[in-house]
Amino acid sequence: MKNATLRIAIGADHGGIEVKSAIIEALDTAGNQVVDYGTTSKDSVDYPDYANAVAQSVASGKADFGVLICKSGIGMSIAANRVRGVRAARLCSVEDATITREHNDSNVACLGAREMSTEDAVSILEAF
Repeated sequence: MKNATLRIAIGADHGGIEVKSAIIEALDTAGNQVVDYGTTSKDSVDYPDYANAVAQSVASGKADFGVLICKSGIGMSIAANRVRGVRAARLCSVEDATITREHNDSNVACLGAREMSTEDAVSILEAF
């Protein structure tokens, strides 16, 4: 998400809200327009609800890109990829982010909060 104002849809389940908060702060600081589709608490929620909301936002053109966070990133990527026009990729590194944008034209980044620091998550999204 380099040097351009982008419209970013973001969502997380209860396992990803801390990473989501750090990402929102970084995206806002970089001048992007961020729409937070939730969740906002650590109470257990159904991740597909948030994956669908973000995926629909991207597929409809309301958002340029989407970001989804859960504990592993796997469930979010599966759920988001059910929406036509979405190419969600589970990302574990800056290299993953670079490759999936260059070779797959992915438009939704899925991150696993359990597997990375907030700093790593922000770096991965910067490369995406």
